[in-house]
Amino acid sequence: MDKYDTSLDTIFHALADPTRRAVVQRLVKGPAPVKELAEPHDMALPSFMKHLGVLEDAGLIASEKQGRVRTCSFNPEKLAAAEKWFDQQRALWASRFDNLDTLLASMQEGNDET
Repeated sequence: MDKYDTSLDTIFHALADPTRRAVVQRLVKGPAPVKELAEPHDMALPSFMKHLGVLEDAGLIASEKQGRVRTCSFNPEKLAAAEKWFDQQRALWASRFDNLDTLLASMQEGNDET
């Protein structure tokens, strides 16, 4: 890679945990209060808040507090960096497979001629 982007490490680390992926999947639908996000997960609120902190540090979510309610929202721009990396990898491997197909076809032609 020409330039190594450490933010990708942070994004992939944040998405490596199933709880955090579930939170992101929920927030794609729209903002939600922390209490609602925590409900489906069998853990204490302080533990759940650590997961939100990891997502927030990665820039995948943002939170805002109004009174006693903290509401989280999804930041799709950060995920675009990971999508771009996957697109680059997909293009690289497609090119490699095309080259392999070409090589195998030429080898097969060589065998057919003998």
